[in-house]
Amino acid sequence: MVATKEDFGHHISQQFNEDLGKVHAQFLAMGGLVESQVANAIHALLDTDAALATSVQENDAQVNAMETRIDSDLLQILALRQPAASDLRMVIAISKANTDLERIGDEATKIARLAKTASEEGESPRGYTETRHIGNQVRLMIREALDAFARLDVEKAFQVLQADAEVDREYQTATRALMTYMMEDPRHISRMINVLWVLRSLERIGDHARNLAEQVIYMVKGADIRHVSFDEVEKQVFSK
Repeated sequence: MVATKEDFGHHISQQFNEDLGKVHAQFLAMGGLVESQVANAIHALLDTDAALATSVQENDAQVNAMETRIDSDLLQILALRQPAASDLRMVIAISKANTDLERIGDEATKIARLAKTASEEGESPRGYTETRHIGNQVRLMIREALDAFARLDVEKAFQVLQADAEVDREYQTATRALMTYMMEDPRHISRMINVLWVLRSLERIGDHARNLAEQVIYMVKGADIRHVSFDEVEKQVFSK
């Protein structure tokens, strides 16, 4: 059954309406914080800003607390309201997406930790151009995925899936280039390994943003598109 935006806004119980709306708002607020964490971690790395990196690490506790609160509220909704159909899909989707947001926060914290190491070493190493580019791409993916969640926008969610494929390609290209550089000049191996870890975290953030977009499609269309090709996704999502 395909859901509409109106389906998520009208229920027999007004209290149910309010509970679901509250959790949805909490989820989007957490998303905003996580997006900021990623942006600040990247800035801390590129600008060798140890203080900003430290603030990202400290804010991770707030992200974790928000995840726990959302999970608790969702469990209460399941226990007290026993949702069905599109409402149940929204609860399930937010629960899964909540985990992905927390993991994005974890990856941002990893980048912040590496940023502090880089600031101690001084000079910005090769690979920062790729880091900036892929970082900007995954930040946009997070923003677009959250916007799709807020608007129940399936087309925008599908665009996030496409963007993730591009990030994966650019990550592989950047990794090969940096591996070649390390072989040609072993003096920079230690620094390049840190850059490779940063790029790996960014690639994982892109994967989690893709997961958020998949949950939007699940909420609206009722289609589980995990591990499904683009052609098959288009067939499942846009032919209905």
